[in-house]
Amino acid sequence: MLVYLDNAATTPMDVQVIEKMTEVMQDCYGNASAIHGQGRKAKAVVEMARKDVAKLLNCSSSELIFTGSGTEADNMALRCAVNDLEVKHIITSEIEHKAVLDTAKELQTKNMAQVSYVKLDVYGRADLEDLRKLAELNPGSLISLMHANNEIGTLNDIAAISKIARANGCYFHTDTVQTIGHYPMDLKELDVDFIACSAHKFHGPKGVGFLYKNKSLRIRPIVTGGGQEGSMRAGTENVTGIAGLAKALEVANRNIEVKIDTVKRIKTYFKKQLTNKIPAVCFNGDTSDEGGLYTVLNVSLPPCDGASTLLFQLDMNGICASGGSACNSGAIGDSHVLNGINHPVDRSAIRFSFSKFTTRKEVDYAVEKLAELL
Repeated sequence: MLVYLDNAATTPMDVQVIEKMTEVMQDCYGNASAIHGQGRKAKAVVEMARKDVAKLLNCSSSELIFTGSGTEADNMALRCAVNDLEVKHIITSEIEHKAVLDTAKELQTKNMAQVSYVKLDVYGRADLEDLRKLAELNPGSLISLMHANNEIGTLNDIAAISKIARANGCYFHTDTVQTIGHYPMDLKELDVDFIACSAHKFHGPKGVGFLYKNKSLRIRPIVTGGGQEGSMRAGTENVTGIAGLAKALEVANRNIEVKIDTVKRIKTYFKKQLTNKIPAVCFNGDTSDEGGLYTVLNVSLPPCDGASTLLFQLDMNGICASGGSACNSGAIGDSHVLNGINHPVDRSAIRFSFSKFTTRKEVDYAVEKLAELL
């Protein structure tokens, strides 16, 4: 039996997305920058996808720059803020995705910007009072705090963060890779400067994402050598991937409240079954309905022999899970996020993440096998 519980790393593609991409691969093989008929046809696919995504997010299509990944989008936000918006200070947290952390550290190493880290509460949420103090001390900074943590699922209050940013003349970038396609999102209401997206987190294709850039900002590309994406990202457009991203976001937003309720029930059931079968189990991050992702449950396990091979043992039993971000080594305990919230070193942690395709039968099997291994 195969049980896939690593949806925070990547999701299986929706059949409707596969069908759309297949259609585009067959019918729109031209280069979207070419002026002939096939090129114009491909360009039309890209621009229609841009308009569709903009409509779903309530923003202008001119504010969307298609990228190769969420990581590239995060990089672009931080680097362009420093290069083009005269940002000299970045305020972030120690549990951000490495796309943000490593980029901020590199900019600091090159003496291009200083970096401050906001305090966190026990759930890994940004301390708003500390953030306010940092913003007041460093007006004009870039605040970069993710909407939801990819390892422990804790949600940040981005509306409150935005208000702090605006009150202190700061720019605000939030990595929304784990929340786009999972929650209704209105960019007019959120009042942010940059967000990052990756299609494969909501049943779309890998290798395509986008950066939302508020239209009031004037930035330059970090990838040069062509006039694609309104001269904001050089390189031949991934027409098929872009079409897949737009279709995946459309499908994800269709009956989204029903999907949220369905997946939330699976997570709640899984948590209850774990608690019943493994009495010493605990959970990392905010696991409440309001404070955490309904798609993620980070499980803190009691000390046991063979903890270092637990993920391998689960895999041998057909269960796919993660020890942290798929962008890292995946080793249990090798997580800057868990270190950042002071997770006990004698306990291992496994991230289980769910999708609309996850069933109770799969959850029962995973709980049974995990209890056996422990």
